[in-house]
Amino acid sequence: MKQKHLVSLRDYSPADILEILELARRMKADPAAFRGALRGRTLAMIFQKASTRTRVSFEVGMYQLGGHALNLAGSDIQLRRGETVADTARVLSRFVDGIMARVFAHEDLEEMSRHASIPVINGLSDLSHPVQALADFMTLLERRGRLEGAKLAYVGDGNNVCHSLMLAAVKLGVSMSVAAPAGYDPSPLIAESAARSSAELGTPAPIVVRDPMQAVARADAVYTDVWTSMGQESESAARVQAFQGYMVTEAMMKAAGRDAVFMHCLPAHRGEEVSAEVMDGPRSIVFDQAENRLHAQKAVMALLMGGGDVDGGPRRA
Repeated sequence: MKQKHLVSLRDYSPADILEILELARRMKADPAAFRGALRGRTLAMIFQKASTRTRVSFEVGMYQLGGHALNLAGSDIQLRRGETVADTARVLSRFVDGIMARVFAHEDLEEMSRHASIPVINGLSDLSHPVQALADFMTLLERRGRLEGAKLAYVGDGNNVCHSLMLAAVKLGVSMSVAAPAGYDPSPLIAESAARSSAELGTPAPIVVRDPMQAVARADAVYTDVWTSMGQESESAARVQAFQGYMVTEAMMKAAGRDAVFMHCLPAHRGEEVSAEVMDGPRSIVFDQAENRLHAQKAVMALLMGGGDVDGGPRRA
């Protein structure tokens, strides 16, 4: 893989994404084979936002690859409190081998990647969540055996998770429909980027509709996320009102089809964006997604921080 950073999946080719997914599957199947992949390497983890899955999966992932993770809360460092993002990137580049940042402003990650001499990995920004999308498509690949030709329906807020799913879907030949109320559509810039990739690759372009039932029809997977993300708490009441009718229910899953699975990036609010019946039902694969954050991120770190030369077990055909 020729990429230096993972800021957005927009920059990744289909081959890049498939290389990550394949390595992630190998690492999951035989973790012991990769225990020395990042021996002696250190990852700086910057958190402006609270985290469960992101922090644990990156920290454990580095440990399992033989390296070390250093947690840096927003209050621990001078980022934007007397030191520029560019200078923070330059300084960390002298101390560690990679940076994972979970931030509010996507522009901070872009600036960091421009000035860092080491890999920068997006652990979440207001615009995108690429490592989540990688884990999601890994999980769907495990379920279906192949991704090309699958249909993914996303119901809810056209947010950072939705954006990364859209960018990856067109690269992987997955058709994607998004159902969102007016005013909560995905970013036009992301939609335009996905459409360009679709035209270049000859894959289905994501579509945006208002009717959730239309979106989920004949879907292989139905995906949702919280209606109010971190930093949007003041909008909570308005969002709950706007998203009435967008809760993923058993009726919606039946409309998708008998074999459709339910997906959520977590944390989930039962009784809001998803019913407890669906969330805790037999079609829910949300905890498989959560586990696969570990494996997908290990693959990303090994490929970026290991210089693309990853030791391990035999490659699958």
